[in-house]
Amino acid sequence: MAAPDPLPSPQRRGRPRSAAADRAILAATRAALVEVGWSRLTMGEVAHRAGVAKTTLYRRWAAKSELVLDAVAVLFDELELPDRGCLRADVEGVVLSFAALLRRPETKTALMAVLAESTTDQALRARIREAIVDRQKRLVLDGRSRAQQRGELPPDPPDAAETARVVDLIFDVIAGAVVHRSLVSDCPVDEAWARQFATLLLEGLSSVSSAPGGPAFEGGAQPDENPRG
Repeated sequence: MAAPDPLPSPQRRGRPRSAAADRAILAATRAALVEVGWSRLTMGEVAHRAGVAKTTLYRRWAAKSELVLDAVAVLFDELELPDRGCLRADVEGVVLSFAALLRRPETKTALMAVLAESTTDQALRARIREAIVDRQKRLVLDGRSRAQQRGELPPDPPDAAETARVVDLIFDVIAGAVVHRSLVSDCPVDEAWARQFATLLLEGLSSVSSAPGGPAFEGGAQPDENPRG
């Protein structure tokens, strides 16, 4: 798949931007970050790898954190919602695609670096929401629309604000679970986990707790057959 165009940055005076140069810079950023880490990454190192002047970088990105954010955000733009024929299978597919993206060293390194940096940088946190979170909610919107056309979900309510809240919640649940499983717990997101997660999401906790084989998430404790009040 061809790399998506880089994220737009604030307009600055000077020569028109080159999409090819931007792609080279973002690719060099990801490669350098994997090799040298956040603390040793410099704009000069990226410029050298990309074959551009350091001033070229500063015309586009005011700080290293902005550059790294854009470098990882374009990777998330590669995500697509697979059409597997039904809502459950679509959920499993997007979970597996998301987890595969997070397994890539350049994604993991860049994402964890900017998230750590954003804990003390409110402006960067807002940029993360805009460049990654808000942009990727398109997957939820596309999935809901497809499921509604199949008759698997009811139409959206007339209240647009309520629809937006539902989309936010679905995105947070799916993205939060996959990020935690992949990056925090450092556990595999395989087909079995994706299938169990889709069951939990679509049918609720009681459905996975009572499923054959015990609780949904392998390795978890078996439910108490004689619960006490």
